[in-house]
Amino acid sequence: MQSVLGLPENKRAHRFIPIDKSDFYYPEGRSERDTVIESNMMAGRSPTTQKQLIKAIFATLERDLAIAPIDIEITIKEQYPYQWGFRGITGDEAVDLDYQVNI
Repeated sequence: MQSVLGLPENKRAHRFIPIDKSDFYYPEGRSERDTVIESNMMAGRSPTTQKQLIKAIFATLERDLAIAPIDIEITIKEQYPYQWGFRGITGDEAVDLDYQVNI
């Protein structure tokens, strides 16, 4: 997120939802390391930027955690800035973000 999207170090809103092995169905060809990543973000990043992010996540997880790309599924979900609410305002009203959305 930092290297591709330019998000600052302190911009973290991650949620990890573990699923018990007995409650998880592994698609054919996947191992027990199967990982699903959903990223919610304000609309504005170009397809090129989004593809760079996806490929960077694949590479980082393979390099740092030895999770093969076959075991990783990534989805980017975009919402218009006016559909985001934080700090008592909507995303389209925020003028003090320390990162770019339209990249």
